[in-house]
Amino acid sequence: MSRTNFDTLLEAGCHFGHLKRKWNPAMAPYIFMERNGIHIIDLNKTVAKVDEAAEALKQIVKSGKKVLFVATKKQAKQVVAEKAASVNMPYVIERWPGGMLTNFPTIRKAVKKMATIDKLTSDGTYANLSKREILQISRQRAKLDKTLGSIADLTRLPSALFVVDVMKENIAVREANRLGIPVFGIVDTNSDPTNVDFVIPANDDATKSVEVILDACCAAMQEGLEERKAEKVDMEAAGEAPATKGKRKAVKARLDKSDEEAINASKAAAFIKEDEEA
Repeated sequence: MSRTNFDTLLEAGCHFGHLKRKWNPAMAPYIFMERNGIHIIDLNKTVAKVDEAAEALKQIVKSGKKVLFVATKKQAKQVVAEKAASVNMPYVIERWPGGMLTNFPTIRKAVKKMATIDKLTSDGTYANLSKREILQISRQRAKLDKTLGSIADLTRLPSALFVVDVMKENIAVREANRLGIPVFGIVDTNSDPTNVDFVIPANDDATKSVEVILDACCAAMQEGLEERKAEKVDMEAAGEAPATKGKRKAVKARLDKSDEEAINASKAAAFIKEDEEA
């Protein structure tokens, strides 16, 4: 059964590409025709590619791995945040923090810093601070939350990236390529699809177009999550859960330790100094 259909994509305006003079020749296989100087995307290919991407995403999620959604353009930000949150996946909709994947331990350090500030609030330390210090810490917390709040639960590198507009998010795509992380991308006629593992040719400038594609992919991911949950229940019934749980705890402890070791004191100091100067 197909995840979406030609008419739904057509209605959402997924077929509108960019002006002919702005095209990327690598997108030629996905272009149906040119009308009034604008390229029209072949929606039959889009339907097939959405199905292919949705199935792969479902398998990733079913195996308990995370998919990181990336969209910093105004038209896609809100819809990506909503859809990613609906399947409990991390997302980046503000600025892409350079080195987020390639220098992941530093990003984890920043997230932990956010948790430390929260701890200060709850354990009564705030009561001993001056108003100026409280204001400084609150501002720092807000700044960290804006850029990293949505990835606070990402304790390890994601298993895949879902990108809206691969041209705008080229740094994220390059980082994922460097680490061998598969990239799923909504690719318009002005973008280069060669660095994207799962190309979804479609209009990446219209909110409706992005929403329709995300609906199909997130529905598949939800299925994957539910199937994983059902398998977990079956395992518990068979009495296999405690061992798995203990193993997961040990792995997490090892990961936390490696996080700490991976970042040296000078990097941490530089990060804090940078924060104070900003």
